[in-house]
Amino acid sequence: MGRKYKQKSYPLLEKLEITDIAAEGKGLGRADNFVVFVDKGIPGDVVQAKITQKKKDYAHAEIVSLEKASDKRTTPVCKHFGTCGGCKWQHVQYAHQLSFKQQIVADAFRRIGKMELPNIEPIVGCEEITEYRNKLEFTFSDRVWLTREQIDSGIAFNKNALGFHAAGHFSSVLQIEECHLQDNRNNDIRNAVYQFVTEHAYSFYNLKYHEGLMRNLILRNTTLDEWMVTVCFAEADMDKISALMDFLKTTFPYITSLNYIINTKKNDTIYDQEVITYYGRDYILEQLGDIQYKISTKSFFQTNSRQAKRLYDIVKEFGQFTQEDNVYDLYCGTGSIALYIADNCKKVVGIEQIPQAIEDAEFNAQLNQTGNAVFYAGTCESILQESFIEQHGTPDIVVVDPPRAGLHERVIEVLLQAAPKRIVYVSCNPATQARDVLMFSEKYKVSRCQPVDMFPHTFHIENVVQLELI
Repeated sequence: MGRKYKQKSYPLLEKLEITDIAAEGKGLGRADNFVVFVDKGIPGDVVQAKITQKKKDYAHAEIVSLEKASDKRTTPVCKHFGTCGGCKWQHVQYAHQLSFKQQIVADAFRRIGKMELPNIEPIVGCEEITEYRNKLEFTFSDRVWLTREQIDSGIAFNKNALGFHAAGHFSSVLQIEECHLQDNRNNDIRNAVYQFVTEHAYSFYNLKYHEGLMRNLILRNTTLDEWMVTVCFAEADMDKISALMDFLKTTFPYITSLNYIINTKKNDTIYDQEVITYYGRDYILEQLGDIQYKISTKSFFQTNSRQAKRLYDIVKEFGQFTQEDNVYDLYCGTGSIALYIADNCKKVVGIEQIPQAIEDAEFNAQLNQTGNAVFYAGTCESILQESFIEQHGTPDIVVVDPPRAGLHERVIEVLLQAAPKRIVYVSCNPATQARDVLMFSEKYKVSRCQPVDMFPHTFHIENVVQLELI
């Protein structure tokens, strides 16, 4: 349920005008001599705001009342907007979401990369701005998060929840009745699971004391209409596990892969856990263009399949690959980019830290009869040594798609020394991408920059940069 926390008392900010958007998606205004970051504020809003945190020259605030609404606002689609921790920009018209994201990229390169990007290209938006995700993870909890309205209603609510963590409160979970991020079957499956385990008195997990049977529910689907359902349990109660698995198998015959995990650890990470396939295949198939991909429970794959194809087409365009090119794909995951570009080059060498991802990459190479792609498991900084380059040849072109932390300094040093003619840098974090591009600037120039929106209604943005050897 909702919790009360003591907060320092600050005077309300009256008629605060939101003039800009900040890197983390909050509105930005100015009051006296400090900057104010306003949750759910949009440029053009005039608000009365309450400060929630104050530092020397900036503050965080939330809107108490909206005195003048920005013309960039729209009505959120989801009933859980604002309480759920996701989709923070549902109240922003999509065209303006794209404009803000393009600005985030340009600002990152100007402030962190120390460069203007006059050649930044118009952002590639999504055709589908709802039901675009192919993976959702839900949490079971015996501590439901109740809104103030629910508490004041006097109605008795079930203390158990299956949904997402409430915004800013990890220990409590908001009961989700509908989610528009994935095909509507996600709602059918999740709500049916919740009803079944409630009616049969299954215990829900306590995130503080680490007790209870039901822990997580992972739903994955593909554009080929294949579905994977994985239920994570915290106890090995096989009678109850089998009963729920049988229910899912019978009720939802379209499930391609039905799995469960018994995770007794204190964290939700499943990469070190055994996945037990109860029914069907232990994977589902996705297809982008002519390439098919195996996706298992532990696989990393772009969560927006349709937009991933557009992203990979941009990588192919920026790479300008020829049949003479030796290509390295660093942080290759399950080989999604490597296999997508393999027909356009002589050879692709993929490196990825997660062994299970490399197993999937090798499976995918066989599935697509791709004979010119090889994959290695390990960190890029440890594998990318002089002996490795001697073995596989100096790369003509390098594709990098690192995690949010960006490239390891050692990787940048090796690439500067190897001096491929072109680097295609794919990033989900323009700030670390801009930092890394600055380090490359001693030998490389930014020739092209293409933002791609993979995540409507969020401030997250994918960005592709083409670096050419000077």
